[in-house]
Parts: sequence; structure tokens; C-alpha cells
Amino acid sequence: MTDIRAEARATLTSLLAENKTDAPLALAEDVVWDVSHPTNRLAGANAVEERFFGALRPAFAHLKRRDLLFIGGRNTRPAGGNWVATVTHYTGVFRAPLFGLSPTLKLAFLRAGEFYRIEDGMIVEAKIILDLPDLMLQSGRLPLPHLLGTELAFPAPATQDGLCPVGGDGTASLDIVETMLSDLHAYDPETAASVNQTGPDGYWTDDFLWYGPAGIGSTVGWDGFVSDHRAAFLRAFPDRKGGNHYCRFGDGDYAAVSGWPSMTMTHKGNYLGIPATDRNLTLRVMDFYRCDFDTDRGRIAENWVLLDYVDLFNQMGVNLIARSEAMRS
Repeated sequence: MTDIRAEARATLTSLLAENKTDAPLALAEDVVWDVSHPTNRLAGANAVEERFFGALRPAFAHLKRRDLLFIGGRNTRPAGGNWVATVTHYTGVFRAPLFGLSPTLKLAFLRAGEFYRIEDGMIVEAKIILDLPDLMLQSGRLPLPHLLGTELAFPAPATQDGLCPVGGDGTASLDIVETMLSDLHAYDPETAASVNQTGPDGYWTDDFLWYGPAGIGSTVGWDGFVSDHRAAFLRAFPDRKGGNHYCRFGDGDYAAVSGWPSMTMTHKGNYLGIPATDRNLTLRVMDFYRCDFDTDRGRIAENWVLLDYVDLFNQMGVNLIARSEAMRS
């Protein structure tokens, strides 16, 4: 029996290297390929080749993928389908402009979250968030204040078993994530607390690691999550509603969810230096989770988060790419 996760990994590596004849899966001619802003929707295999892979290849010398996680499963959302998802980095010497950003001529790690739907041996749909603000940060030109968590490269899972994991269909992992998300929606506006998140019966381990995109950064534990991300986010977007996901699935100790967009909200307060605009906004989101089942009940131990902040700030009237380029000396 073939493993579509392994086939998809090999296919993406082949497509990046332009070795399409070595790809176990085909790219459907009418593939729908949604990428974070400013690329957005690409319709058809030719557009994907020209405007996605055709943009990455010349931008990086010695271009490679470095996958941290690669998981797959049956989508539990109404649309269904077999999906794979990955947290990866595109690595190489940043030698030519990419999506409006100037090169540094130095080694760069462009991190990404990716979801792919597989049908009849073909990739028919993709959702991809490139953390372009992190590429700006590596260039020394991130036009956002460093007010929140620690900026660091995303690590692989602590258990080092995230590439096509073994150990079950992921139902238990997804159950934990889905109940956590349900309870996370309601919160105390004074403390940013939500029921059932912490403590011996909570959804998260006491020392869970939360890895956020550039501008937010990474943190540890619930107190760190609140102080380094959640409190500022809820002050700025107090009416946020999330969970509008096109895909949710589990795989062993892992689960992944994504919405395009996942959140709707109103910009009511200062956020990362941008004053309130009172605009209605949406946010594209990808979350990847590792659960720890060493105790009587499983809990979330790690969470990798990709957010399309170039798109979010564009809705606020702020062009992060133009601002980053303006910082060039």
C-alpha cells in the first residue's frame, strides 16, 4: 500500500528541482494553488510553475526543502478529501528578488506551512503560507517592532518523529485539538483566560512550546502564550471569531488545521505598532500540533503557527513589503 505522505514529499522535492519525471504524483492541470499575499491564487499547473516554483528557483542558490513535519490524513471537515500538510523551510543563498523583497546574498531559511489535497495520484489543491516577514527579519528589514515573543527558527518536533509519523490514525490527537479550539473561543477580557486550557486536566502541557511567525515570535507555557501573543491580539481584535477551517485531520501524535481565511475580526486596538482602523479583517491561519500521550490523557506539547500577516496588514492599509524595502540602506 502506498503512503501518499511519502509520495507527496518526493513530488514536492522533484517539482522544486524541476525533475517532474521523478515525481510520484502529478500536478493536476486545473490545480488550484492558493499562496499567501502578494501571490494569492494561482489557477492551473502552468501558473504554478511560472509564478511559484519559477519564482523560488532563481531567488535561491542551492535551493532545497527542509521539512520539519510531514503528516497526512482524511479531512474531517464537510469537504472531505485526503490531505497532507507540512511545516518546511526553503533554504539557499538569497541571491535574487522574491515577491518584491530584495536579496541579501546570504543563506536564508524561508519557512512555510503547506496543505495539499491529493486525488487519484494528483495534487489538485494547495494552500501555502510563506512567512515573508521572517525573511524580512533575516534581512534586517522587518518593519514591525519586536514587542512580543522570541524570534527564532522553527525547530523540528522535540520527539524528532514528525516526518510521516507512525502510531495510529490521529483521531485522539485531533479530538484534543478540536475540543481545545472550541473552549479557546470564549475568553475573559481581563485575563485572556479560557476554560480548560491549563492545569492537570487542561489541553496543554505546563511547558508547551508555541512557535509563532515573525512579528509575534515563540514562547513557552500558557503565561508566555498570553503575554507574548494572546493578550495583545485580543486587545486589538476583541471580536475575533476563528475556526472556519477547510481542513482538519490527525496523524499519529499530530494534528493540523487550517482556514482560508480562518478568522474574521475588527481592528479595534493598536497591533504591532499599527493604530486601530475599525476595519473588518480576515486572517489566513495554519496550525500544526504535537500531542503528548505519556500521561493518562493526552495534551498538546508543541504548536507551530503560520499566519498570513502580509495579507492581514495589507487589509489594514500597510504594505509590509514596501516598508521593508524602504528600510534598505
